[in-house]
Amino acid sequence: HSPFFQHALNSGIRRYHVAPVLCQRAKVAMSHFEPNEYINYEKLEKNINIVRKRLDRPLTLSEKIVYGHLDEPEKQEIERGKSYLRLRPDRVAMQDATAQMAMLQFISSGLPKVAVPSTIHCDHLIEAQSGGEKDLRRAKDINQEVYNFLATAGAKYGVGFWKPGSGIIHQIILENYSYPGVMLIGTDSHTPNGGGLGGICIGVGGADAVDVMAGIPWELKCPKVIGVKLTGKLSGWTSPKDVILKVAGILTVKGGTGAIIEYHGPGVDSISCTGMATICNMGAEIGATTSIFPYNARMKKYLGKTGRADIAALADEFKQHLVPDSGCQYDQVIEINLSELKPHINGPFTPDLAHPVSDIGAVAEKEGWPLDIRVGLIGSCTNSSYEDMGRSAAVAKQALAHGLKCKSKFTITPGSEQIRATIERDGYAKVLRDVGGLVLANACGPCIGQWDRKDIKKGEKNTIVSSYNRNFTGRNDANPETHAFVTSPEIVTALSIAGTLKFNPETDYLTGADGKKFKLEAPDADELPKLEFDPGQDTYQYPPKDGSGQHVDVSPTSQRLQLLEPFDKWDGKDLEDMLILIKVKGKCTTDHISAAGPWLKFRGHLDNISNNLLIGAINIENGKANSVRNALTQEFGPVPDTARYYKKMGVKWAVIGDENYGEGSSREHAALEPRHLGGRVIITKSFARIHETNLKKQGLLPLTFADPADYNKIHPVDKLSIVGLADFTPGKPLKCIIKHPNGSQETIMLNHTFNKSQIEWFQAGSALNRMKELQQKSS
Repeated sequence: HSPFFQHALNSGIRRYHVAPVLCQRAKVAMSHFEPNEYINYEKLEKNINIVRKRLDRPLTLSEKIVYGHLDEPEKQEIERGKSYLRLRPDRVAMQDATAQMAMLQFISSGLPKVAVPSTIHCDHLIEAQSGGEKDLRRAKDINQEVYNFLATAGAKYGVGFWKPGSGIIHQIILENYSYPGVMLIGTDSHTPNGGGLGGICIGVGGADAVDVMAGIPWELKCPKVIGVKLTGKLSGWTSPKDVILKVAGILTVKGGTGAIIEYHGPGVDSISCTGMATICNMGAEIGATTSIFPYNARMKKYLGKTGRADIAALADEFKQHLVPDSGCQYDQVIEINLSELKPHINGPFTPDLAHPVSDIGAVAEKEGWPLDIRVGLIGSCTNSSYEDMGRSAAVAKQALAHGLKCKSKFTITPGSEQIRATIERDGYAKVLRDVGGLVLANACGPCIGQWDRKDIKKGEKNTIVSSYNRNFTGRNDANPETHAFVTSPEIVTALSIAGTLKFNPETDYLTGADGKKFKLEAPDADELPKLEFDPGQDTYQYPPKDGSGQHVDVSPTSQRLQLLEPFDKWDGKDLEDMLILIKVKGKCTTDHISAAGPWLKFRGHLDNISNNLLIGAINIENGKANSVRNALTQEFGPVPDTARYYKKMGVKWAVIGDENYGEGSSREHAALEPRHLGGRVIITKSFARIHETNLKKQGLLPLTFADPADYNKIHPVDKLSIVGLADFTPGKPLKCIIKHPNGSQETIMLNHTFNKSQIEWFQAGSALNRMKELQQKSS
């Protein structure tokens, strides 16, 4: 090994590609694809015992798994909501849109191979247009350069590669990689889906993934734990999706920030494993670090059906560490009686606006929301399991028996090639087609804006309903007038048949082709196929044992891929007289900061994708999107153009934001773009967790108002100076001097959550720069 790796081993960076200590009781592989990488419950058990002795109290399940992955459990400070933890995750997963930048950063690190099992999943770049096969062929052609880069980079650096058409990353993880007690980090905000199999699965930015792939201890603020106690039993039209729709209504889009949502109680056993995954998946919409369920018989059943009975047997031996301790304490407790829970539908424009399905018609009429449903969409990473498809097919069968088809357009997105092949074999796909459905590719599709929608014009007011997770303005189809609602697949199917939000399947009647009225019965379907799953086509590329001879091609003239240049180091001075690029009014998600849809094709080219910087954010000065005043010319123009002008003139700039800035996806580009175009500071009332970390990783300063009312003191025409950076220390506020155009000044205080190592990221220019500094020092 090089001197760097010897030093790394001594200083806390794990030796690359070394399998964990093998369990003495049994050697059980993490997955079929990595037969020599073993589950290490004994290490988990050892760490849990150390921490339990130190804290001298019962532990929640999430605490057991998180603290069970501590780098040095004997020494670390552990305080929920305050201390930063250094952790050793078991594996990394990346979707193709974020994997491009993650792998570009890993290439920049100079490391020869990933330190932990890692995978790339091609699911984001396939646009829904004509149907599964045609859309997949078109995507392979259009994205050939990107897929080739990811495949060759995976081969060179030891990363498994799931080809386009294999399915959505989170469904693939549930089927193959998640297991009780695992700690997995993924470059997608819905990585918590794996909590349905009892794992701590956390969405992060690409730079965080690079840390783990490089063998560096990964930092996470010690999460609080919100307990959701489930009693009663799901039945009728009520589904697992309704649990998280209800929780989202209670906690709102930022209520879970800094916390893990831990489900427990007797009601858990009435939910299937994939249903638990649905609930954990959409926990991303309440800002939670992740969500988790305790290991139980439903998980064991799913592991067995997906060819992992050996993992279930091992989990049985260690079950005491895969459930919460009796008497453990939560920071907050929510109780939901599943027997009383009603079907819900949330929206429009935000996933936490919760309504019982029975009320939505009246609410829509009152609010002026379109009642006619143009399109119903089922599937996505949230709801594309065998059970979901079966319940939707059960509803569709009833309509077909009475001579009815969907009044709305209807699309079906299988979650994986295995799900697609199995629902084709078992007849579900045919039923859904017969009722009017179009089966799309095994990919994200319309859920992330990959939808070539033709049935409306942009600006046309309309309603869609989906079983997706996120419904921000314009997210699905780039039309700000599309009123998007999220609900369960079976409710989407029923509403698509009826064609209107005013239909309540629990009480209302439909009229059959024979003129007779009938009522839909609550759907019932198997949670898992009676036969084994049909795996479908083989879509996995194993990394070679030695990838050192593999060539990774990035053309200097490419419009899709661009090798990274290091960001500039901090110059040791305060940030003085910064201009304000934009003061954002209201909600500003990662969709507003770095739009998806057609921009996905530039995820590997930082300069090109920076042309979408903040184009969706509303400028408080004029109430418009993508229109800001250039303080140097006094002309209004697009946000990216103005930022580029400031950069050209050597002027640093800041962004002012509102509450929960950066809500939404793990989109690292929302942090890379402002840094690339000369931004230095983002000041808000509060940040979403992933986005705040992403900003820190790229050398930006995410700061919050000590007094949120100070947001009103800053005007778009002001200049700002951040004072005190020479004494930048953890916990110490920074001063911000506001210079008004009339010459007056005022000072406000800004808080931050930087710890010592994160301050070093800022000083080095980025976390990647800091990693390379350490590498050079040790060499």
